[in-house]
Amino acid sequence: MVDSSSFFGFLPIGRRSVGVTQLINKLEAYLPPDQVEHIREAYEFGASAHEGQKRRSGEPYISHPVAVADLLADLHMDSQTIIAAILHDVIEDTPTLKDELAQKFGKEVAEIVDGVSKLDQVQFTSRAEAQAESFRKMLLAMVHDIRVIMVKLADRTHNMRTLGAMPPAKRRAIARETLDIYAPIANRLGIYNIKNELEDLGLKTLYPNRYKVIEKAVKTARGNQKQFVDKIRTAIEAALAKAGIKGRVEGREKHPYSIYQKMKRKRTSLNEIVDVFGFRIVVDSVDTCYRCLGIVHSLYRPMPGRFKDYIAIPRVNGYQSLHTTLFGPNGMPVEVQLRTEAMQQTAESGVAAHWQYKTGEADDNRAGHDRARAWIQHLVDMHGGNSEEFLESVKVDLFPDKVYVFTPKGDIRRLPRGATPVDFAYAVHTDIGNRCVAAKIDRRLVPLRTPLRNGQTVEIITAKGATPNPAWTNFVVSAKARSAVRQYLKNMKKGEAAELGKRMLSQSLEELNLTYKNISEQQLNDLAHDLQLASANELLEKIGLGERLAPLVARRLLPPAAVTSKVKDSGPLAIAGTEGLSVSYARCCFPIPNDPIMAYVTSGHGIVIHRESCGNLKSYRKQPDKWLSIVWQPAPEKFFATEIRVQVKSRIGILAAVASEIAATHTSIEKVTIDERDGGVSTEIFELLVTDRRHLAQVIKRLRKMPDVVSVSRSLT
Repeated sequence: MVDSSSFFGFLPIGRRSVGVTQLINKLEAYLPPDQVEHIREAYEFGASAHEGQKRRSGEPYISHPVAVADLLADLHMDSQTIIAAILHDVIEDTPTLKDELAQKFGKEVAEIVDGVSKLDQVQFTSRAEAQAESFRKMLLAMVHDIRVIMVKLADRTHNMRTLGAMPPAKRRAIARETLDIYAPIANRLGIYNIKNELEDLGLKTLYPNRYKVIEKAVKTARGNQKQFVDKIRTAIEAALAKAGIKGRVEGREKHPYSIYQKMKRKRTSLNEIVDVFGFRIVVDSVDTCYRCLGIVHSLYRPMPGRFKDYIAIPRVNGYQSLHTTLFGPNGMPVEVQLRTEAMQQTAESGVAAHWQYKTGEADDNRAGHDRARAWIQHLVDMHGGNSEEFLESVKVDLFPDKVYVFTPKGDIRRLPRGATPVDFAYAVHTDIGNRCVAAKIDRRLVPLRTPLRNGQTVEIITAKGATPNPAWTNFVVSAKARSAVRQYLKNMKKGEAAELGKRMLSQSLEELNLTYKNISEQQLNDLAHDLQLASANELLEKIGLGERLAPLVARRLLPPAAVTSKVKDSGPLAIAGTEGLSVSYARCCFPIPNDPIMAYVTSGHGIVIHRESCGNLKSYRKQPDKWLSIVWQPAPEKFFATEIRVQVKSRIGILAAVASEIAATHTSIEKVTIDERDGGVSTEIFELLVTDRRHLAQVIKRLRKMPDVVSVSRSLT
């Protein structure tokens, strides 16, 4: 074994990281000395690369990668994963190149580190899109090596443990992302230890008071229930011994997040959830599991409808166990799980068990690994569309609340809870889904929107030439079905849009004394290329979808001489605010009559009006072909939405007082939100309906006279 004291001898005192001794001790317990030595070299390399870098908490940065590696060592991960964990930030945060890692630590390590890296050269229009694209790239990396997500999950777990140094808003955003994405992924891959910790830490960050109440209730219940727990455990152990069965009986600790979710789902009180005893019986074989089930059912009466056999039909993440709920002493509910040692290992480590270091053992977790890889490949296969749409689909697929149904041949299909025959059809094959016209459940015809229930047999009836119905998007729930239907509708929409765009362009050309027949295909293609579009057909699609204005395209098709002889400069386009859906008003800056304004032709929304001072216009100015000069014209009185921010001294009744002053100006309040409170001052945001700038000025003037009002301003991005 490698001497941990010699391990430190290679590093100056300043680079020794808290937790390294603990990590090495764990590694020496299950890895051979040569692999531990290789990990030591990786630590040397990482500590040198991160020299001088610190975390927000002030700790040396290398402490974070070591903590991530320590989490993976608890799962007995192989040496390559441990090395990748120690080096997982060197490509992103230091000048180190991927090729350098590959040369020094092997191609597999370099690929894992590259997959985990957050480096992203793509420019995004929103934070949500950036998060979604980052997640898509992570999945693509996971297809090649699922150890990428193992390092990523450990990285997120340590970041959640050390969130205290982050600003409150950042903490909440990270916690929400953890609960939405990372904890469900850990659950989907069967890594329950990490999943439970991520969920509890997420709850603690988002709802600290709720977490404290639940945690206190669990501790109190643990003390109060000790006598009952010992009594039940003793009774079960005695019954097993009498039957000649060797096994261990463990009490199951409840996690705050699972209690919180069960309270929400069942709408029950905290005491009802906490006052349930949980036990796990671990034995040597599947046959013994079923024998033990009979023993505990003879010991305590089972609750009807509360037995689940996850051994015969494993959960989608490979989890296997028998679950039953019994009437214990004094009628108290007793939840019991029965499983083998192999099932227990899978329950704790999930897909990670495939990479746990083994010394000559047979790899008995290959099925779980293959199942995880198949799931990831399925997500990648259906990732068409934009990144945010993909992320939405993945969220639907991540949550493992499943329903199990049968094909006519007896094959089992797992579908999300609430799935319909259309979801089932797409689960069988995309072509079956696209040609689906009817369905039978247990040999009876049913509507396609009928929710499926466990144990039903589903038969799909197809027809040649049939196509997906747009109404299906209102009730399908599986990611694959949603993605397939959306893709078909997009293709159909493009064809219809091109035909509509052709008619719109023809009409605009006629207004300029030209006809569509006189415009050659080459002219349309040349203009399309000038506008950075692939073809004339795509140009017509853009016009039909409102992404290009037909009059502007028509003008660009005029011969040069005709521009001066036939077209007069009519000046800015005048709007009155009564144009209906063809003109909309940006909610980032809330333009109202008499504001200086500009119009932008935006994708799928036609003309959108912005105030000239709107911060969002900076990114639009790079596309001058989409701008329109525009002015207000007198029109009958119409109300426009606008937003003001009112900073006030915090006191009881201040919101009502401000609202009363606004109402006194005959102004309608559409919405009120409280943005922030700081140092006795709070910000109240009002969305109002006004006729023009003069009307708004009256409101602001009146509010500024209030003694408790610190400032009043219009909202502006």
